[in-house]
Order: sequence, then C-alpha cells, then structure tokens
Amino acid sequence: MNPAKFFLLKGIWDRFTSNHPKFPKFLEAAIRSPIREGTVLEVKIVHPDGESIASNIRVTGDDMELYRQIKDIVSGG
Repeated sequence: MNPAKFFLLKGIWDRFTSNHPKFPKFLEAAIRSPIREGTVLEVKIVHPDGESIASNIRVTGDDMELYRQIKDIVSGG
C-alpha cells in the first residue's frame, strides 16, 4: 500500500471515529464475540426519510477465512 494513501486513510478513519465513537467499540466487541459457522450477520440502513433496507447472511465455513483476515486487520494482528 502506498504510504501516503495509508496516512490519508488513517486521517479519515480518525475523523470518522471521532464523529462516531460507538462504532469502533462495536467493532472491538464484535471481534471478541465468537463468530462461527451459523452466526447471522445483519446490516440495516435507515434513511432520513424513514425508508430502510436490510440484508443478512448466515456465516458458512467458507466465510470464516475472510472473518479471520478482517479480525487480524482490525485488531492490528
């Protein structure tokens, strides 16, 4: 990764976490929670006008490698 882009991304992430301090805490809790095959992950988006969309997936064995990689990145491992 280009170091300049990394520092730009870090600055954007720092500003985001300053504006939304509960989100990093959620990510930390999610990392500590045992996500395993069969776990359901759900995302919901609610627009200012009240319209919403949602989706979910049930984690498969094939999904676990991606989860491990994301966990390592987020936790600094």
